[in-house]
Amino acid sequence: MSAGTYYVPEQSRLPIWASLGLFLTVFGAANWINGNAKGPYIFLVGGLVFATVLWSWFSIVISENMAGKNSPQLKRSYVMGMGWFIFSEVMFFAAFFGALFYIRNLALPWLSGVGDGADNGLLWPGFEAEWPLLTTPDMAVNGDAATNIGPGQSMSFPGWEGMLGWLPLWNTLILLTSSVTVHFAHSAVKNNNRKGFNIWLGLTVVLGVVFLILQVEEYIHAYHELGLTLQSGIYGTTFFMLTGFHGAHVTIGTLMLFIMLMRSLIKGHFKPDDNFGFEAASWYWHFVDVVWVGLFFVVYIFG
Repeated sequence: MSAGTYYVPEQSRLPIWASLGLFLTVFGAANWINGNAKGPYIFLVGGLVFATVLWSWFSIVISENMAGKNSPQLKRSYVMGMGWFIFSEVMFFAAFFGALFYIRNLALPWLSGVGDGADNGLLWPGFEAEWPLLTTPDMAVNGDAATNIGPGQSMSFPGWEGMLGWLPLWNTLILLTSSVTVHFAHSAVKNNNRKGFNIWLGLTVVLGVVFLILQVEEYIHAYHELGLTLQSGIYGTTFFMLTGFHGAHVTIGTLMLFIMLMRSLIKGHFKPDDNFGFEAASWYWHFVDVVWVGLFFVVYIFG
């Protein structure tokens, strides 16, 4: 194939199946959150459909690249596509960070009576703006009843004496370290060092798994020992939405890097001048790390 030729793939039904899988996943998640017993099963079916589509789609793209069908122009389009995808993810998290900013800096002061003409007498008499907001509206009306228990304490920085046992700090160190190891893996593949690439990439995957294990431990601690849940007021909702969606992205990123590792170990893929599949996954991983740093300061340190 000449350098100026742009390869046009054959028609495919995979985009339709991908749309169906995503719809079922989101529909199932919404029903799951709202207590529908069928929600988890719909979510699982949607996830399986979408995963199968991705497996088939990426297999086709990889085989096309190995056959030499991907021209430089097509490869540039892959780079642009991944760039726009990461940009969309930036906007996704910007919406959640924006919601948190709005609640903390605008809604709470207004509810406490700050602002021109503001009056909280009907909405929440005697309310005082504070963050984290550990008192839920139900607790303010009905008292600390068994059905209205709010969070006993926040997930914020516990002080220097409790720093070594603070899981968010360890998770931050783990993710920052993983950014370094994935960079070393990138340098290794650029230098045609297959062994070094596999070692550094494997270590990055292990760090991603450790991060997820610690986050699950943090959630168990929050739910069972602190009373912090999705139902415990605006603080619980924003905390789990931000950290939960980030955890989902870490899961996706870890899976992406694991697949890249398997491709290298089993198929011997990736060359110094042809490794965009791994590069795209590493870009995504760096993005996930940057988001966590923002979460660490906004949700934990200054939370």
